[in-house]
Amino acid sequence: MMLVLRRLLRKRWVLGVVFGLSLIYFLTSTLKQEERSLRDRTLLEVKDSDHRIAWKVRFNLGNSSRQITQCRNSIQGKILLTDELGYVCERKDLLVNGCCNINAPSTRQYICKSCLANGCCSIYEYCVSCCLQPDKQPLLEHFLNRAAKGFQNLFTAVEDHFELCLAKCRTSSQSVQHENTYRNPQAKYCYGESPPELLPV
Repeated sequence: MMLVLRRLLRKRWVLGVVFGLSLIYFLTSTLKQEERSLRDRTLLEVKDSDHRIAWKVRFNLGNSSRQITQCRNSIQGKILLTDELGYVCERKDLLVNGCCNINAPSTRQYICKSCLANGCCSIYEYCVSCCLQPDKQPLLEHFLNRAAKGFQNLFTAVEDHFELCLAKCRTSSQSVQHENTYRNPQAKYCYGESPPELLPV
């Protein structure tokens, strides 16, 4: 059997068939991969410049009567956290369901303690809490409707008011100058439309 197989492989036409099949397999897999990458690129591009994005943001209407059994929170703070209801609390006052304990003396809702009038804050958790205020809805909707192309992919992934505030308050290219220096190191977390004011060096 092995002897027959060796003789068969020595024949040029068999090698040609093996080579041809390998080439066909290579070309079809390459074309499929190219189609997928082209489709992914097309999904990321905006089809026309004045196309409005269908934003999926649902705004929390203040103190609604709905009961929250589980909360998402800002997670990252060493000392402070903000939950999706706009409460800021110390990490030690976070309940097992992820919500801030509203009976803790230091817990406050919609606190803008370190925020300037332009919507820039020095503490991330206060930025998120301030951004979650129901009266900020028009400002955020205006921002969403005219978001720059560079931000469209980021903000179309946002599902609700809380996620929007988490994303908006993170430092962005608007917060820095020359790619390595904050425009205002004391107020680098912004939910407003304008970048932080440039402080003289």
